[in-house]
Amino acid sequence: MSEETKEEVVAEPVAAEETQPVEAPAADGTVAVEPQSPHKGFLGKVDNFFGITKSGSKYRVEIVAGLTTFMAMVYILMVNAGMFELVIGGEDPFGASYIATALGAVAGTLLMAFLAKMPLAQASGMGVNAFIVFTLVLGGTGLSYANCMVFTLLDGVIFLLLTATGLRKKIFEAIPAGVRHAIPVGIGLFIAFIGFQQAGVIINEDSTLVQFASFNVLAKGWTWGGVIAPLIAIIGVLAIAILSKKNVKGAILWGILGSAILYYIFAAIGYAAGDTVCKGIFDSISIKDPFSAFKAWGKDSVGVVFYEGFNFDTYFAIDGHNAGTLVVLIITTALSLCMIDMFDTIGTLYGACAKGNLLDENGTPIRMNRMMLADSIATCVGAVAGTSTVTTFVESSSGVAAGGKTGFTALVTAACFLIAMFLSPIAQLIPRSATATALIWVGVLMMSSVTKVKWEDAGEAIVAFLTFIVMVLGYSISKGIGIGIIAYILVKLCTGKVKEISIATWIIGILFLATFILT
Repeated sequence: MSEETKEEVVAEPVAAEETQPVEAPAADGTVAVEPQSPHKGFLGKVDNFFGITKSGSKYRVEIVAGLTTFMAMVYILMVNAGMFELVIGGEDPFGASYIATALGAVAGTLLMAFLAKMPLAQASGMGVNAFIVFTLVLGGTGLSYANCMVFTLLDGVIFLLLTATGLRKKIFEAIPAGVRHAIPVGIGLFIAFIGFQQAGVIINEDSTLVQFASFNVLAKGWTWGGVIAPLIAIIGVLAIAILSKKNVKGAILWGILGSAILYYIFAAIGYAAGDTVCKGIFDSISIKDPFSAFKAWGKDSVGVVFYEGFNFDTYFAIDGHNAGTLVVLIITTALSLCMIDMFDTIGTLYGACAKGNLLDENGTPIRMNRMMLADSIATCVGAVAGTSTVTTFVESSSGVAAGGKTGFTALVTAACFLIAMFLSPIAQLIPRSATATALIWVGVLMMSSVTKVKWEDAGEAIVAFLTFIVMVLGYSISKGIGIGIIAYILVKLCTGKVKEISIATWIIGILFLATFILT
């Protein structure tokens, strides 16, 4: 998820979060009469339910806003499916993940439409998906895809309880400012690095571990087909940047689609020239029945959290792993997921709602608590469907900027995701180098938070630096957060400011320290 419009959150919403803007009395003491719906029958009921006319909006504006939001975030269907196909297994892991991702988006966005009645959309969050796939499953922990869906479900339940009880304020305040600022930066660098790897722009090299891809046409064994993927990724991310600079709606989607078209044009040129790699690209193309994805989802993804998620045999098979280390891992992993989800959600809600003047007199997004509930419930639904944490997308701000003011905007977006579920065979034709452009670009956007770190303060600077550098070079978001919190505690201890360390921060730091020592 991009971070372009996220703002720092310094205070927790108060009781006013369920309020809505109220018409103030005029100078003569009269109160403006609320506008009545011009529609009759079913359309009138829908209008009144969502408050379209009351908010000063119209059906046409809400529909355009919903379509705009969908165009801005539909890339997640291809990107998320491209990640999870690496770990799901089965005959069609891409199709299974595609349907799971779409259902998570539909469920979350419908909750925004009917529970919160806000013009925002939800889907599997960027960063958390990479954390689950590349750190937890492929990172050598011994955890399976199904195990991680248990962690995701636990994240949703914890977030739900924190929202219902108001404890999320204490958790948020327990995270040092340096770590809070560094989390989006680290996640951005992490997923950008993954994008570069998937496209072959950054490759493995024995002495330096990583290396920039070679475009040397004079090198031994050079082939046109071998440079197409990294070349497309570089061109694609530049195209997204240019489109964004020109304020083109859905820049990421158009960048992905344009990169895919260019990929096949380049491959066709190579095929005509007799390049074997390019020939293999076209030989591997096949159009599947769109309903085969639903079949794969039903077999390998939905409900796996219940019938396979609690089987930790592969984890216990690794030397040194036992019930104690598993408990610590579950606690710290769920905590990491919940913190990432919470920071993403709060920042996104403030940023998106500020664009549409959807704030109350205290500067808090209206119906804040309902939106947080929608987010946490959607994560639980997503875990059952088989996808990672479902969160509010900052791309929703594009729909708000287009005039969306009510839940009807979200309803339109959800309908678009529902239709998109039947387009998985087309989405599967998008090459990995094209979807990698979205990962790299989101990384660019998330770097903006680095300016919030007080670099002149050596204590905060080292905490922030260790947080995001460990995330990237250590290939683990949770370990980056853990190192940052531990570093914060040590800095405060050694500078005589131990009283500034809250009890909650101590507890979180001890849990992460136990993780490093025992797992």
